[in-house]
Amino acid sequence: MDPHVPPLSATPGNGAEPRPEDRPARLSVGIVGAGRVGTALGVALARAGHRVVAAAAVSDRSRLRVRDRLPDAALVPPQEVVEAADLVLLTVPDDALPDLAAGLAGVEVPVAGRLVVHTSGRYGTDVLEPVTRAGGLPLALHPVMSFTGRPDDVSRLTGIAFGVTAPEPLRPVAEALVLEMGGEPAWIPEERRPLYHAALAGGANHLVTLVVEAMDLLRAVGVAEPGRMLGPLLGASLDNALRLGIDGLTGPVARGDAGTVADHVRELGRESPEGRRAYVALARLTADRALGAGMLKPEDAARLLEVLAD
Repeated sequence: MDPHVPPLSATPGNGAEPRPEDRPARLSVGIVGAGRVGTALGVALARAGHRVVAAAAVSDRSRLRVRDRLPDAALVPPQEVVEAADLVLLTVPDDALPDLAAGLAGVEVPVAGRLVVHTSGRYGTDVLEPVTRAGGLPLALHPVMSFTGRPDDVSRLTGIAFGVTAPEPLRPVAEALVLEMGGEPAWIPEERRPLYHAALAGGANHLVTLVVEAMDLLRAVGVAEPGRMLGPLLGASLDNALRLGIDGLTGPVARGDAGTVADHVRELGRESPEGRRAYVALARLTADRALGAGMLKPEDAARLLEVLAD
């Protein structure tokens, strides 16, 4: 297969954009691991004029999702998915990806000339090395979004970043696929994928933990609807952080208010020892950042770090 992805079919003479079903299909797409991510990307590719022809799904829920969202796709074993497709999406959990890549190469599935795409944030294309040795064309396209399994997952792809790693000759292909799905490619070097993924997981996953912890603490002091109380505050904090960086920081650590921080640490030790440890670690990091940015005087930082000592 020529790895060049052809452009979308020409627009009709009246200037109207063709409907997806009227566009000539360009790539046959197969999905191995038809979960939330795989089916959403399958729908996005279908809307771009490609044709999802096959999917491998393990759970009943995944099979139902394929029938509902990709009704033209045959439910077949992974080997048959690869055989049927020009572009194969490997949308399985991170820990399953190395074995899947090795397994496909080991059973001599005809991957030569096929685009083999995984969506893991953790890995670049090295994890697909067994497939690459067999002639496959490897791409790592990681959509930076959480997927819920709801239909609006597809519309939420518009404008999001995809962390992309690809061999140099395949970069135009990777870029074209991301743009067709409505995303924006961000190029991540192979050796930096773990740090890239740590940044995303730390920001998104730990944010959920921090918010849930804050809601639990507010319930403990009698706030009936902690989400309503936190919403405006957290929304403003996130907006400030994204727009201003460390200059958006407020609160007792930024002010060098060691007495207030000491009260926090004491009360958290009584109510939530694990929460206390997280608070102390983040307060130390916050103090370091504030000091480095010139927001915090060295003597105030010293008092804070004394309060935050184990």
